[in-house]
Amino acid sequence: MRRVDCRACGVRVEELPWAIGKHQLTKAYMVFLAHWARKLSWKETAVSFRTTWDKVCQAVEYVVEWGLEHRSLGPIRAIGVDEIQYAKGHKYLTLVYQIEQDCTRLLWIGKDRTVESFEQFFTLIGKPLSEGIEFVCSDMWKPYLRVIRERCANAVNILDRFHIVAKMNDALDDVRAAEARRLAHDGYEPVLKKTRWCVLKRKANLTPTQRFRLRDLLRYNLKTVRAYLLKEDFQQFWDYDSPTWAAKFLDDWCQQAMRSRIEPMKKVAKTLRGHRELILNYFRAKKQFSSGVVEGLNNKAKLTMRKSYGFRTFRVTEIALYHALGKLPEPETTHRFC
Repeated sequence: MRRVDCRACGVRVEELPWAIGKHQLTKAYMVFLAHWARKLSWKETAVSFRTTWDKVCQAVEYVVEWGLEHRSLGPIRAIGVDEIQYAKGHKYLTLVYQIEQDCTRLLWIGKDRTVESFEQFFTLIGKPLSEGIEFVCSDMWKPYLRVIRERCANAVNILDRFHIVAKMNDALDDVRAAEARRLAHDGYEPVLKKTRWCVLKRKANLTPTQRFRLRDLLRYNLKTVRAYLLKEDFQQFWDYDSPTWAAKFLDDWCQQAMRSRIEPMKKVAKTLRGHRELILNYFRAKKQFSSGVVEGLNNKAKLTMRKSYGFRTFRVTEIALYHALGKLPEPETTHRFC
């Protein structure tokens, strides 16, 4: 590279379109490595192209930083927020996704599961974009609900359908486990043995053996059977289109659950009553948005971390997730490898 010693400006070095200062890798090679790092693990990419893990990391970091600087954030109509564990010791990431039909991508990653971390996202996008958000999908965690209420005053907050079903399944499993222990203690026949997945799985996913076992189980007058019937009856709730009729069904179901004298199911009914309006927002949004997209993206995020057996630092985890899920623009290069 040519060098010029100018009396006014000092030493100036010729700029090369394919290089970045004294960086050891060219732009085209970093884009090439980052492209393969999206398909393979970083270690496999390094071994395949006879380089090191650090060089692959540098390439991905360059592409991600360039993409974050040049991406277009708005307009944002619908977002989903959730958390995943990224390391041992209750270390969580707060992930915010854009979940519109024509644009599904990772918008932001926050360290820890706190109010402060979630508020950083709204600080990043600014007040105009925050006020333009129409729909937000989240779980029932109160700090999330509070931040959404304060920072997205115009948005319809849709509660996570996945977590509602998960809470109901957990309650049913608690009833089954407690009753199985009681039957064993009293010396009765172990009719609940090996029936966990018979009552937790959807009917369409049951194996032939599980179907026969479930049919035999339903003959008994057990709390587990009554809880199972309540759970199956609640599935009709998601088939409604009108918020009014869905609200009537929800109220009737909660009343039935409260009269069942099954404590775990009563606890679920109280939770549903406490979040009634937020649950009905799913129907007010005409079922256009749900947490299914968020859970699918969470699975991809977990796969990205599991593919490399985890990352040691938050910074590297952040880079890897943006690279895999952010749909970031890539820098232009003088040529591309075939």
